[in-house]
Amino acid sequence: MVSLRMQKVGRPHIPHFRVVAIHSAKARDAAGLEVLGHYHPKETGDKKININAERVKFWIKRGAQPSDTLRTVLKESGVWAQIVA
Repeated sequence: MVSLRMQKVGRPHIPHFRVVAIHSAKARDAAGLEVLGHYHPKETGDKKININAERVKFWIKRGAQPSDTLRTVLKESGVWAQIVA
């Protein structure tokens, strides 16, 4: 089963996350199937969340489940509204 979740990258105290499609049994930092976007929690404005909504929608249609944290980020960015609609 494929899940959509965030993969931590970046330096200490400066978090940066990749949004990835990955097999649910794999570790957090394992190689994913596809990078779907980036999330910079310390940034402000448009650079904070950069997600490819079309690819997220593609994976969700094929049964991928987003993690609870990623679902919150998608709602914050407005991508979740595009997927549900």
